[in-house]
Amino acid sequence: MSPPSSTPLLPRTFPGGSQFLWRSGAIIASVGIIAGAFGAHGLRRRPGITADNIHAWETASSYAVYNGLTLLLVSLHPRFSTHRFAGPAIAAGGLIFSGSIMALVLARDRFKFVGPVTPLGGAIMIAGYLSLAL
Repeated sequence: MSPPSSTPLLPRTFPGGSQFLWRSGAIIASVGIIAGAFGAHGLRRRPGITADNIHAWETASSYAVYNGLTLLLVSLHPRFSTHRFAGPAIAAGGLIFSGSIMALVLARDRFKFVGPVTPLGGAIMIAGYLSLAL
């Protein structure tokens, strides 16, 4: 009988670690800021854009900035920068959440199927934040 393996099925730490989270955070925050600027200036000029669309866009861009800043902070933490779930879940969930809202605002007719994806992204994002507390 061979001894039990010391290598877990899933790694205990996130292999990309702090460098991946730092870069992801910087990119996601930048995209959120750019999207916010576009929403404030260019989006309003598009035909068919309503006040509800503008509000949804502002929510999506704000969450992108929040999640980007969070990833920057998490990347600096000695324990959480290598957490196998928290950072990747915040990044992926945030991208799905904000990206799906932006896709719906820009092309609702072509991306109707994305609507149900938004809450899934939000749930993944929230799970990432909650895992920081465990």
